[in-house]
Amino acid sequence: MPTSKAENQPESALAEAKALHRSIGAVDLHADPLLWSHWLGYDLLRVHRPPFPRARFGGHFDLPRSMEGSMRLQVFGLVALPGLDWNLAEACRRQMRLFRGMEAKSGGRLRAILKRSDLDALSPETLGGVFCMEGAHPLGGRLSRLEGFFAEGLRALGLVHFSANACGAPSKGLGANESQGLKAFGREVVARCEDLGILVDLAHLNKRGFMEACAMARRPMMVSHTGVRALHDIWRNIDDEQLRALAKGGGVAGVIFCPYYLGGDGIEAVVHHLEHTVRVAGEDAAALGSDWDGFIRPTTGLEEASKLPALTQALRARGMREGLIRKILRENAWRVLRESLPSD
Repeated sequence: MPTSKAENQPESALAEAKALHRSIGAVDLHADPLLWSHWLGYDLLRVHRPPFPRARFGGHFDLPRSMEGSMRLQVFGLVALPGLDWNLAEACRRQMRLFRGMEAKSGGRLRAILKRSDLDALSPETLGGVFCMEGAHPLGGRLSRLEGFFAEGLRALGLVHFSANACGAPSKGLGANESQGLKAFGREVVARCEDLGILVDLAHLNKRGFMEACAMARRPMMVSHTGVRALHDIWRNIDDEQLRALAKGGGVAGVIFCPYYLGGDGIEAVVHHLEHTVRVAGEDAAALGSDWDGFIRPTTGLEEASKLPALTQALRARGMREGLIRKILRENAWRVLRESLPSD
């Protein structure tokens, strides 16, 4: 079996990479373990493994392995699936309640992030969690419901998931329509999110809606988990025009860890998408968006959270300087989250 460039480094270089990784405290912009908590009682406080024989679609993330991977903050998707969840809003609320219950039992090792001071107070011994609704369909077309979710702890919102809703249309899925931009309610949601302190997530949104959201943005936005279309031309990835529009507003794109969207398996594929993001959109636009536990098969070498230091090794092996590695692993996502969060 061929080895990666990172694996071929001398032991001293690998030790330096791991020390650098530990000093950073990584941020990941999208993972879905709370969906497994909602469906199967998944407990973030204990180590898990993939639950299905010969399948790798879950069991990627938990608190012990995130600490082993020197993570500082995770954005947790709140997933509600039409046709499976009888009450979409309640499904999201239940996932937040489950997290808060685990937070209470964690002895300070797990903490919901609701305002800037919460972010600033995080230590290497604590994993911060940000709630992100994946698709605005649980809002039911009502701004009052968005405000209610904010009061309950929601701090990021994806406008669409795999189906059209009152905000707009997805890049693929039920109701996909490339000629349709943001609906009136979608524009209202973007504006109200920015007023409240909710980070807008453009993942899954079709291009026209994406560009309209970037044009009206007053604060940085994110694409929580994506690949880049220039390297792998698939519906789910964003193109260079979208990358530039996102970066123009100070936003970030989290590169996904799934071979299907990367166009190849292995950590090097992740590195290539990160490098392209930097080339096209600048050093402040690249971030991580694993999609762990999101019903994906993660790329070889990054199958679960404890393996994240291997990415730092690979970035160093490519000759990337330390300052840029810090931006990709933490600083870019941290900046956008901090600018979005409400002040005390």
